[in-house]
Amino acid sequence: METRIIDSRDDFAQWAIDRANAILTDQASELATAVRNANEAQIGETAQALGQAIVDALLEAFDGLAGDE
Repeated sequence: METRIIDSRDDFAQWAIDRANAILTDQASELATAVRNANEAQIGETAQALGQAIVDALLEAFDGLAGDE
């Protein structure tokens, strides 16, 4: 994902919306497929990947804030 300059609350809100959309597009559809197929192992793997994507996004946001110090 490309670097974005966030100068305002609106910029941050747009970044959050874009990031959430990317996570859902990339991860949530795989989780839904695993659930539909009732594949317990795949459900666990894809749920873990979804959770990791969320953690990565939060750390990305934190790193951006920490860089301002």
